[in-house]
Amino acid sequence: MTTAVLITGASSGIGRAAALRLARRPELTVYATARRPGAVAGLAGAGARLLPLDVTGEESMAAAVAAVEAEHGSVGILVNNAGYGEYGTVEEADLDRVRRQFETNVFGLARMTQLVLPGMRAAGRGRIVNIGSMGGRLVFPAGGYYHASKYAVEALTDALRFEAAPFGIGVSLIEPGLIRTGFGDTAARSLAGSGGAAGPYAALNAATDRQMSAAYGSKLLSAPPEAVARVVERAATAARPRTRYVVTPAARALVHTRRLLGGRVFDAYLRTRFRTPRPAAAAV
Repeated sequence: MTTAVLITGASSGIGRAAALRLARRPELTVYATARRPGAVAGLAGAGARLLPLDVTGEESMAAAVAAVEAEHGSVGILVNNAGYGEYGTVEEADLDRVRRQFETNVFGLARMTQLVLPGMRAAGRGRIVNIGSMGGRLVFPAGGYYHASKYAVEALTDALRFEAAPFGIGVSLIEPGLIRTGFGDTAARSLAGSGGAAGPYAALNAATDRQMSAAYGSKLLSAPPEAVARVVERAATAARPRTRYVVTPAARALVHTRRLLGGRVFDAYLRTRFRTPRPAAAAV
C-alpha cells in the first residue's frame, strides 16, 4: 500500500509544485486539495487525486481527512501549506481581515494537525510538514500581522515536534524566503487597501510596496516554487528529517543576520531599505 500525502492549498504556488513533485514518486499517493476543486483539476493528469478542502471550515477539513483514512487507514504525510499574507501597519490594518488570515495560516493548520494525529498515532508513524516562512524569524514593516501568524506556526511546530515524536511521527518546518508565486500580489493588494493615500503611514506603505515589487522581481533575491517543493520532498521522505529548512540563499542570509545583529542593528538596516520622510509633528 502506498503512503497517503495530503497537501492543503495546492491550487497554485508552493502547494501545486509540491503536489506535482511528490506525485512522481510511486510509493506515494498524493491528495491535492483546494477550496474550489476546479482549481486543482490540472493536477489529476500528473497522478494526484483531488479533494475539496477549506481549512477555515470544520466539516470540509474533517471530510477530507476521513476520505483519505477510509482508503489508507491514516494520512501518512500532511503538508500544511495553505496560507497568505494580510499586510498593513499595526494601527491601520483591518482586524477582521487579520482574523481571517489567522484562521487560514494558524488555526487551519492546527485543526488539520489535530484531525490527522489520531490516525498517525494508531499507525505508529507519520510525517507533518508545516510551511512557515523566513517571516517567522524576522519582521519587515507593514507586515506585522502576517509575521505574527508565521511566528505562531514556529511555536506550534516546535511544541508538536516534541509531543509527536514518541508516537513515531516526525515534524518539520520549512521557512521559505521570497518565492515567486501569487503571494506578493496578494500582499500588495491588502497593503494598498489598508491605509489612505494621505494617511500617516502612506510613505511607509509606498516604500514597502516598492521593496516587495523589487524583491519579488529579482531572481537573485527570490526563487520559483519548485525550490520549495524540492525541500518539501526531502522533509516528507527523509529517514531523519531536519527540524527546520530555510529555503533560498537570501533567506538564510537574512535569518542569520537578524539573529547575529540583534534588534537595534536590524532596525538600522531596515531604515536603509524603507526610507521615508520624517512625519510632521502633529498640531497641539
